[in-house]
Amino acid sequence: MKRSASNLFSSQDSQRIEAAIAEAEKLTSGEIVPYAVSSSDEYEEALWRAGILLGAFTLGVFVAIHNFSTSWQTFELVQVAAATLGASLAGVLFARYWQSATRFFAGRDTIQRRTMQRAMEAFLAEEVFKTRDRTGILLFLSLLEHKVIVMGDSGINAMVKQEEWDHVVKRIVDGIRSDKTADGLIEAIRECGELLKRQGVTIKADDANELSNKMRSMDR
Repeated sequence: MKRSASNLFSSQDSQRIEAAIAEAEKLTSGEIVPYAVSSSDEYEEALWRAGILLGAFTLGVFVAIHNFSTSWQTFELVQVAAATLGASLAGVLFARYWQSATRFFAGRDTIQRRTMQRAMEAFLAEEVFKTRDRTGILLFLSLLEHKVIVMGDSGINAMVKQEEWDHVVKRIVDGIRSDKTADGLIEAIRECGELLKRQGVTIKADDANELSNKMRSMDR
């Protein structure tokens, strides 16, 4: 079954995340936006691929039995058709409700592309680009795909190396793997604040909180 982003964090977790963002933003003019989705796409092609594959396999079994078996058992056309269609439906349901199957039939490249597209949609929808000095950061989690993307605006990306972003991603991934997602995200938030401070994205006297510190959780 798909994990729901809306139930990923308790109200206490959300408060802790919000407090961590407020604390990190005391160090820098950066604006940190955490955003989680249950999945980045429906992956309908994965469902069709699973259905076609299982249906074709079932039909192949009937053909093999007919051509190579010495059994006197025979099958009516309607039986073959019903079994093949039933197997196809089972394949569709299998890929829809078992996440590992969804990822397998969708394919790595498709998952990477759709997750990046969804992260970009979130970046635009939350107006992470709209800070005064272009210092917004999106921390994007896509649960079905097991993907974490850190996306910085142009004012930050000019200063931060990719390997530094990768380390922030690792903080979140390690938290998810140890079933401490909120703790991992909070560690990543703190690291973002410290990283931006080291890179000279310092807080200014007239700095204002331009983007909400709340956790965004969407089921799509």
